[in-house]
Amino acid sequence: MTTATEEMIEQTVEGEQRVKMTYEEFIAHVGDVHAEWANGEVIFFMPPLPLHQRLSDFLSHIIALYVEIVKLGMIISAPLEMRIHPGGAAREPDLLFLARENVGRLDNRRVNGPADLVVEFISTESVNRDRGDKFYEYQDGGVREYWIIDPRPGKERVDIYALNEQHRYQAILPDANGQYYSTMLPGFWFREEWFREDAIPDVLPTLAAILPPDVRATLARKLGL
Repeated sequence: MTTATEEMIEQTVEGEQRVKMTYEEFIAHVGDVHAEWANGEVIFFMPPLPLHQRLSDFLSHIIALYVEIVKLGMIISAPLEMRIHPGGAAREPDLLFLARENVGRLDNRRVNGPADLVVEFISTESVNRDRGDKFYEYQDGGVREYWIIDPRPGKERVDIYALNEQHRYQAILPDANGQYYSTMLPGFWFREEWFREDAIPDVLPTLAAILPPDVRATLARKLGL
């Protein structure tokens, strides 16, 4: 990493920093710093707050176990570049899921093309980006499902969207029991209250509740339970 780039990164201590840079410069000099490239500039991010990281860890763990058990594909946590179009933005979603038939989009550096499911946890600095720029990038780029989770105290909210037949995002609403069902993770559901600071559940009991009864019984037999 060049000295100039290191100086740019040092400026991010007080908040998000945007620096004009080509994509080639971004790839060559930014390294493993958490950052995205869009519209000719790099967006450097501050490290996530503890609540953001706890919720991201919880969700990635439970989805990873579910995906492995049901054999759906793979879940990957940030930082990992996703570039939907060769000349488009380089994003680093908090979580992304690739279905089995699309794992070939992952190479040793990035996901080339859209993930099947993307999750973004909102921070104060990312509201407009996650609900605006990325919403339309992911919709128009073919990300089939997009979860926007806002865990900020007093602003807790979950918004789930899936592409419809017109290739536009349509909101997925909770059922009568308050459960959101994913279209990309068949059978997987969650509740909005799981993403509140004082209500993050334990992974294994929650996974056991989510798994379909037949899958749970098969898993119990395999584990000798």
